[in-house]
Order: sequence, then structure tokens, then C-alpha cells
Amino acid sequence: MAPTLDVDWQNNNSFASCSTDKIIHICKIGVDKPIKSFQGHTSEVNAIKWDPSGSLLASCSDDLSSKVWSTKQDSWVFDLQGHKKEIYTIAWSPTGPTTASPNAPLLLASASYDTSVKLWELERGNCIMSLTKHQELVCSVTFSPDGKYLASGSYDRALNVWSTQTGTLVHSFHGNGAIFEVQWSPRGDKLAACFSDNTLCVLDVRNL
Repeated sequence: MAPTLDVDWQNNNSFASCSTDKIIHICKIGVDKPIKSFQGHTSEVNAIKWDPSGSLLASCSDDLSSKVWSTKQDSWVFDLQGHKKEIYTIAWSPTGPTTASPNAPLLLASASYDTSVKLWELERGNCIMSLTKHQELVCSVTFSPDGKYLASGSYDRALNVWSTQTGTLVHSFHGNGAIFEVQWSPRGDKLAACFSDNTLCVLDVRNL
């Protein structure tokens, strides 16, 4: 047995988990053993996230890669390479065929110890943007509900907001501690961030 690092629900009955043992399991309520397992990472898997449709699962690892998996096959769909250090976390855009923004492309964001955030398109698995204004490792990334913006939080105390269409840094807020988590409100008019100095900040971002 090895420590489990993340879990994400696919639907009300199934969820995925990842571990330091490099293995990803898909489990179903009422079934004692995993219904599917993915292997391919060569170091611990830090985070996993289902896409909005629940058909693709993204993972990121200390092996410097993110991977995209499908329940319809055993090996990865995409092996996303480009970061120079461990990848801390990932996030899917709320866009694509099954969402409220069906004509916008589905994107995956990856945040790394190399201080960068990368945006990947999922038609061919290419990196379309590398966002490089942070000075230290990036702990959290989150898309706005309409998918037009991406917020990132870092050990450098900066909460950055980027345009997902141009890669432009449209806003930067600096606190007094490392930022461990950032999250948009459901309406997309506010951003919450939690800091290592025991504070939580809510920003009004209606005027981006």
C-alpha cells in the first residue's frame, strides 16, 4: 500500500484515485476492486481530474509529464511533455461539447514547480501557451466559469489572472504569503485565494 494523493469523482457512483505508487485506479461504489487501472507514470501521481464530460481523465506527476486517459482504452491518449520540473496540479476548462460553451475548445492547464503554467489543446495534445510570469512554484490553477480566464496561485505570493485566448496577464494580486489554492465563484465575478499567512482573500474581478 502507498499514500493516496488525490481523488476525483467521475459521476455519483464512480471516482478515480492516484498514489505515490504511480498507479491510477477507477473505482465504483459497491465494487471491492478497481474497475480499471492506468499505469504509465514513472513517479508519484500528484493530481487527477475528470474532464467536463467524464470521459477523459488527466493526471500529473513528479515525472514531469501530464497524461490524458480514456476509459475506452488501457494506455494514455496523450503524453504531455514540456515542463522542466514536477507538475503540482492540473485543471480542465469548462468548455467543449458537453458544456455551456460547446463551441470553445477543451483545454487542460498544468501547474509546475518550474514556475510555469501550460495550456494544452486536446485535439492533438499540443501546448498552445506557456504562462511564465510567476517566480516560484505554482500550486493552483482554476478556469473561470466561461473559460475565458485562468487564475493561478504561487509560492511567490502572486495570484495571476490570464486570458485563455491570448495568454495575456490581465491582473495580478500580491498577498503576504504563498498561495495554496485559488477558486472562481460560480458566477465568475469573484476569486477566492488562501494564503500561508493564515488569511483568505476574496477578490472582485467583474472588471477584468
